[in-house]
Amino acid sequence: MRQMGLKGVVRGKSIRTTVSDAAAPCPRDRVSRQFTPPRSNALWVSNFTYVAT
Repeated sequence: MRQMGLKGVVRGKSIRTTVSDAAAPCPRDRVSRQFTPPRSNALWVSNFTYVAT
């Protein structure tokens, strides 16, 4: 199919989850990038980049 230039049909819109802005300031580093906690369960880090609503 590739050699003949044929492609399958794509329906619907593509989902764009993040629109980055290079001019926006970066948020403060609240955990000081210290990812070696002194004891277990001392430092929990999470990232919710995209949550469907």
